Amino acid sequence: MSAPILPGATVGVLGSGQLGRMFAIAARRMGYRVHTFSPDYDTPTGQVADVEVRASYDDLDAVRGFARRTDVVTFEFENVSYACTEAVAEVVPVRPHGSVLHTTQHRRREKTFLSSKGFPVAPFAVVECAAQLEDALETIGRPAVLKSAGFGYDGKGQVKITAESGLEEAFAKAGGQEAVLEAFIDFDREVSVVAARSLDGTFAHYGVVENEHANHILDVTTAPADVPPEVTAEAIRITRSILEELEVVGVLCVEFFLTRQGKLLVNELAPRPHNSGHFTFDASLTSQFEQQLRAVCGLPLGSTDLLRPAAMANLLGDMWSNGCPDWASLCALPDLKLHLYGKAEPRPGRKMGHLTAMAATAPEAARRVRHARALLSGAVLPSPAPLG
Repeated sequence: MSAPILPGATVGVLGSGQLGRMFAIAARRMGYRVHTFSPDYDTPTGQVADVEVRASYDDLDAVRGFARRTDVVTFEFENVSYACTEAVAEVVPVRPHGSVLHTTQHRRREKTFLSSKGFPVAPFAVVECAAQLEDALETIGRPAVLKSAGFGYDGKGQVKITAESGLEEAFAKAGGQEAVLEAFIDFDREVSVVAARSLDGTFAHYGVVENEHANHILDVTTAPADVPPEVTAEAIRITRSILEELEVVGVLCVEFFLTRQGKLLVNELAPRPHNSGHFTFDASLTSQFEQQLRAVCGLPLGSTDLLRPAAMANLLGDMWSNGCPDWASLCALPDLKLHLYGKAEPRPGRKMGHLTAMAATAPEAARRVRHARALLSGAVLPSPAPLG
């Protein structure tokens, strides 16, 4: 096994969003230097990194130059080309390996991998052009969801197809290119497992959390999820098997549908820290960001013990529609943590930050975080119970 990359070394991050920002904070706290690479400037990651390199991911010479100033490189989002990660790998290790990114950044490859390995997924069919959509619907049935094969997140490139839908229009809305048609799942809830795997194959996880979405964007995550023990055990078993099959070194999130019959179906994979794991920054002994650092640097994984039940609520740009939110009043609330990502321009649907609340129980933490966010937006919700 490779020698560990110790504090004082430089870790490179492909991407420069909020995930990289929180990773950089964790890395710098442990004595590492952080360099970030993206086409943008004054980014969430760049604001806290030691070095911010601005260049296209397709500029492979720039990518190699960036890699030469690092000891190991990881990534913080999927829309980085496989060629980019391969260029880095010519110079220093990339963790997780670029092959993991190649599989998970493209729905056709991801679904094919999951299905071929026997993991539970919704029935699906590949649709390469509008003419194939009708035949695919004959197999999958309606309603169904058409999802672009590449570069989709937060509901982008997804269209629900019902009996009334026009197929040409639906294909165009999904991006007008290769897509995956999935059976529509009338699920009970959405859950996820954020987990990590080290260089020596050690596995660690943060349990099962429940995710609630609004307009296809994660809204609130509650930890731990209120699911039967057998569901928790099965979700963790599936997650571990996926990380082992992909030979992941780093953090990966598995998103699941839990059907009304109690069956788990894998929805998506994210080969990096995940929005549904943000609560770990405050509520876990080792955050998902520190865990990513430990894994990619070949250090032992940290404890994932949950210090208290917690809930996370996203703060979207919509909240700035009536001016700057009242951060001072928010910070007066007990057991509430504020995270802002340093983004200058609030836009509707744009993730600007998040809140984390902790309490004696997960439902109480969820009530607290919703109440806090409602105060910021001027809405009125029942006050949570006083702290015990």
